[in-house]
Amino acid sequence: MNVRIYQPTKTAMQSGRAKTHRWQLDYEIETPRRPEPLMGWTSSGDTLNQVRLMFETKEEAIAFAERKGWDYSVADAPVRRIRPRNYADNFRMDRPRV
Repeated sequence: MNVRIYQPTKTAMQSGRAKTHRWQLDYEIETPRRPEPLMGWTSSGDTLNQVRLMFETKEEAIAFAERKGWDYSVADAPVRRIRPRNYADNFRMDRPRV
């Protein structure tokens, strides 16, 4: 069984970075998805794709996957660069042209 371990990004409905510091383990889809004939919804025979496990650290998630004997892939979170900005910089006359 293949699993993916990553830190989730913030949703579009969030302005802050809450709930993005924990690590998440998702199961990879084993069966192909197909449209359901009556309603046209996309369905899958695999119910494990609905399960999401949360861990405090990446090491805990890796240890859990190794204990279960699963193959895993880890996606490290990109480094977030914060450029300090001031409101007064909007009115500078000597600012560089972009």
